[in-house]
Amino acid sequence: MKYISTRGQVSPIGFVDAILMGLADDGGLLVPEHIPQVPEAVLKQWQKLSYPELALEVFSLYVNEEIPREDLKKLVDDSYSTFRHEEVTPVRELGDGRYVLELFHGPTFAFKDVALQFLGNLYSYVSRKTNSIIHILGATSGDTGASAIEGVRGKEGIRICILHPHQKVSKVQELQMTTVDDANVLNLAVEGTFDDCQRIIKELFADVGFKHQYHLRAINSINIARILAQTVYYFYAYFRLADKGQTDKASFSVPTGNFGDIFAGYLAQKMGLPIHRLILATNENNILARFVNEGVYQPGEFRGTYSPSMDIQVASNFERYLYYLHGENAEKVTSLMAQFKAEGQLVIEGDVLKQVQADFAAYSVENEECLNAISGYYERHNYLLDPHTACGAAAADQLAEEGEAAVVLSTAHPAKFDEAIRLRQIAQTYPEPIQALFDKPQIQTVVGGTNEEIKAQLEAFF
Repeated sequence: MKYISTRGQVSPIGFVDAILMGLADDGGLLVPEHIPQVPEAVLKQWQKLSYPELALEVFSLYVNEEIPREDLKKLVDDSYSTFRHEEVTPVRELGDGRYVLELFHGPTFAFKDVALQFLGNLYSYVSRKTNSIIHILGATSGDTGASAIEGVRGKEGIRICILHPHQKVSKVQELQMTTVDDANVLNLAVEGTFDDCQRIIKELFADVGFKHQYHLRAINSINIARILAQTVYYFYAYFRLADKGQTDKASFSVPTGNFGDIFAGYLAQKMGLPIHRLILATNENNILARFVNEGVYQPGEFRGTYSPSMDIQVASNFERYLYYLHGENAEKVTSLMAQFKAEGQLVIEGDVLKQVQADFAAYSVENEECLNAISGYYERHNYLLDPHTACGAAAADQLAEEGEAAVVLSTAHPAKFDEAIRLRQIAQTYPEPIQALFDKPQIQTVVGGTNEEIKAQLEAFF
């Protein structure tokens, strides 16, 4: 298995080099040279596996023995031993054709732990094996930062800097990042939005000289390892529906802002997992829903919402989907991305738009609708949703098909977003690790949103 760029200007590279490169050196995103196919007979075998066993099989298809199987097994086992639930990502049946895939049982109570516990251990492994320096640079709309920091804090040979939009993440998310006092961690609170943070990250990685000088590595979902890790729980959840004989119309409703989580589902589907529908749920920052429904990819006015991790206008994984949408034509993708940079929008129509609408259904959830889903599910099912999961639930309800078994991806524990939960007069008890954060001092540096200011911080830190 080799990895290539969506823009076609990077020679095929192996798995470890792809992980280290992060953003492709030509500014594109790395994808596997071919997508491995999983026959129905293998799917039936995989149905019996535990989560770590399943993850090992999926990763093995993409690692191509660059990492010996025993080493890979240890990386997987170590990564998922930190989760609080024995199933790692259990599926809860709520009734009325609704299931919830609980992805928040990792150390930071967010779905990002599923990929970042593995990626943190993988980076540590590569650093030891190659005696190389790993300087991780990432941006977060809330959950990635805490998960990434937790995955590498205190690890020898690794330093990590995370950018987050100042005062635009939840208090718990902020505390999970900024109460970490390990010497290898730097938190920068950027005056601006997450899109500003993400733009800075992509531009610094696109500066190949700077990237190589400071040994920069990516931990955002521009890193293909993140996507591969997230495909595993689609297989796992599908198999739990299969255990109940509920796979005729097995669909997934995915709250997404950066297109990474739902792209992982798209990849699982292309590998052979017979998903009925992928439902893309956005909040009021709805560039992705508008693209699916109208064929226009254009940022709108930024809106602060109760689901801040989805307050994103430009989705960093969107380019990977464009690559497959246009028949793996790197020249076409390069042209489209140049057009988007110049004009600020992309428009598709005709058969291409029909293909998008065959790949995804999409729905944009208004703020009040999100809160209604929280209170509605709490009243009907005695189940408390965080506001991002609530967007997924609202979209599944709005777009429901008869006889459909819809799995809503629950991306975070509700305790991370108590500000929204309290608006519906619902009281919850914080898990002890979250409650303890409020007594710890915070360590962060507030900076302006320019590349130069971030570069200066990185040069001093690295």
